[in-house]
Amino acid sequence: MVDTLHHRITVYRTDIPWGGGTPRMQTTTTSGPKPRLYTAEERARRDASPWTLVQGILAPAQFLAFVVSLVLVLRFLWTGEGYVAATVSILVKTGFLYLIMVTGAIWEKAVFGQYLFAPAFFWEDVFSFAVIALHTLYIFALWAGTVAPGTLMLIALAAYAAYVVNAGQFLLKLRRARLDQGVPA
Repeated sequence: MVDTLHHRITVYRTDIPWGGGTPRMQTTTTSGPKPRLYTAEERARRDASPWTLVQGILAPAQFLAFVVSLVLVLRFLWTGEGYVAATVSILVKTGFLYLIMVTGAIWEKAVFGQYLFAPAFFWEDVFSFAVIALHTLYIFALWAGTVAPGTLMLIALAAYAAYVVNAGQFLLKLRRARLDQGVPA
């Protein structure tokens, strides 16, 4: 276990190049090999779960909805035309987001034994809630009818920016899982 933990090393330096010679503390981090994303048992559960396939279908579908919606939102912001199409596209994208979050929680339960915040996907789940909050803010503002269309579209863009970051987090985890498969146990 010690090999997989990151160790902090504190070094006191007196060789400050800009003079003074006052000791300062410098903290560096060294690390051993990274722990695998999945244990052998978790990998077996992941591979056997039908929710893995569901996630594999929903993720690219959500991305496609995102790209179409982004174009429609930007078109509206640029030209002032196509508000209804942009709004419907945001609702479709948000529907995909909610669906992938629910099925992702079920997948996490099947693989890791808990619905959310499993250590392997903790930060991805945390950021997913920020993405959901922004999409939900858009829905609430649309429903309330008190926010101007341009402002609604800016809320959608903020939600989409957060979604891109979150999607990147998951793509990095997918890459890491694939790299882990090539590493001997």
